[in-house]
Amino acid sequence: MGTAGHAFGADDDQKLSGTVIGTKESVDYASGKQSTTINTCRQAFDGRLDTFFASWERSYTWAGLDLGQPHVITRVGWSPRNDGLGEQRMLLGVFEGANSPDFMDALPLYIITEKGIIGTVSHADVSCSKGFRYVRYIGPADARCNVAELEFYGHPGEGDLSRPYHVTNLPTVSIHTQDGVIPYDKEHQIVSQLTIVSDQGLLQEMGTTRERGNASRGFPKKPYRIKFDQKQRVLDAPSKAKKWTLINNYGDKTLMRNLLAFELSRRLGMPYTPYGTAVDVLLNGEYKGTYQLCDQIEVRKGRVEIEEMTPQDNAGTNLTGGYLIEIDAYTYEEKSRFTSSQGNPVTIKSPDEDSITTQQSNYIRQQFNLMERNWRTYLDTNTFLRHFLVGELSGNTDTYWSVFMYKQRNDRLFYTGPVWDFDLAFNNDNRTYPVNSKTDYIYRSGGSYSGNMRSFADNIVVRDEAARAQLLEIWDEARQNGLTEENLVAFIDSMEHELALSQQLNFQRWPIMNTYVHQNPRIWGSYEAEVENVRTIIKERIKWMDKKLNYVYTPNAIAAMRIDYSLPYQVFDLQGRACGDQLNGLPAGIYIVRQGQAKRKVAVRGYSK
Repeated sequence: MGTAGHAFGADDDQKLSGTVIGTKESVDYASGKQSTTINTCRQAFDGRLDTFFASWERSYTWAGLDLGQPHVITRVGWSPRNDGLGEQRMLLGVFEGANSPDFMDALPLYIITEKGIIGTVSHADVSCSKGFRYVRYIGPADARCNVAELEFYGHPGEGDLSRPYHVTNLPTVSIHTQDGVIPYDKEHQIVSQLTIVSDQGLLQEMGTTRERGNASRGFPKKPYRIKFDQKQRVLDAPSKAKKWTLINNYGDKTLMRNLLAFELSRRLGMPYTPYGTAVDVLLNGEYKGTYQLCDQIEVRKGRVEIEEMTPQDNAGTNLTGGYLIEIDAYTYEEKSRFTSSQGNPVTIKSPDEDSITTQQSNYIRQQFNLMERNWRTYLDTNTFLRHFLVGELSGNTDTYWSVFMYKQRNDRLFYTGPVWDFDLAFNNDNRTYPVNSKTDYIYRSGGSYSGNMRSFADNIVVRDEAARAQLLEIWDEARQNGLTEENLVAFIDSMEHELALSQQLNFQRWPIMNTYVHQNPRIWGSYEAEVENVRTIIKERIKWMDKKLNYVYTPNAIAAMRIDYSLPYQVFDLQGRACGDQLNGLPAGIYIVRQGQAKRKVAVRGYSK
């Protein structure tokens, strides 16, 4: 993961010198007091292994050089402080290069992935092709740097961006904030230089960073919302947008539950599934772990594609949409919100709180109340049922804790989606573990829900015969179009392979593998065991859903048969029950027709031969 080849002649390059720069405040261990003369960053460049730099602050501290002009760095060296913790203190330390003295434009050069050796300078080759005037080492979290010696090798040159460095095979998201301010809440947006490095190249633009999320903000590994000053197309995302989320996955030790749920969403035909991809994150040079870079749920092309309203849309057809809302247990924290007539807490996400008018707020509240009372007329059951199936197939206890819905202009229907928030899914919640032992749906067997959303869902998926028939059709459609054990296991396998290097670093940074965090029901003991648990759960869950829906899966490789109506045939429903020997007169639905040794599925909608 670390050592690169000698692309720039590292063997021939000399050790570089320059003006020492870095964190000024150090610690005098003898007195336990802050100092600017003892154990300073200068000791990291004095050529001696018996001295060291130890910063006063425990995190985000650094030592480096001003080289006077740009140099392409081809090699770095380091040696830890000679004490009982020295060998591990530099693990996950990061080397960076920049051309701005505040390091706002810094790019990563190398991350230390092995313990240091006391009394020896370890070296690694650097593959980044860009030239930098300023170079530095940033100590890992809670380490006070504690470095005995640092070395940089290279040669003068501007270089180029043909080969930027990223931490693992995943893209690297590197954030540098103005004045080193660490994001501390959801309201204050910290001016930031936002950098994304991948095999596709380099994206580096100005923007802002803040914390995001609700319960997830309480974890040591924080979630973030980044916002570019100008719209950007990030990696292979379909949307060009300013706002993006960094999901922290702290309680999900597979680091893939959200991405697996997004795959279920695609396979169950949701109109919009959020973009998400695994990334490594650095903040002000400190390694933060494995995250998922995802869409911000908002009204935008490539995201929730409805009309974006203006403050002038206050009457007639314009007032009817588009609106994006969230039925949310955390609505009380939001400004633009209401409680429905049936007791459901709703946040109005778009138009946002700064632009929504009284007319718009009153209209969407009235329409939502109308939909609750008359859901057969005002709810799009197609998206509601697909959303429901994603939640149940994943065993997500939070399906109705937070539900996005949207309403388009000149359309009376409320549509459900997109899906979101699956860190407790796939058997990761001690309140509902093990999900496959339940005889009823998870939302009715200990799942969390906002307001009266359980009753609302019951009216549709439990009490309404037409909705249950539609649910079965959607399930059959998905099963026939690739929602199979083999395909989902293959997806999990591919994610496990993709995350193999990154997860190792993540659990060095956050050593929680054998610790109960959030709602973990069990300690599985290793990353491989955590993934195997999910692999087993999804296999069992598909069978559980088939049984719950009284569905018999028959692969449609047999569906090429054409019915010869001059010969006898038999008709069965999806549960395998005989329905006679004629399609005429059958209620609308999906049926299996058997003729001789061949059989196929047939959709009946007021059928006539």
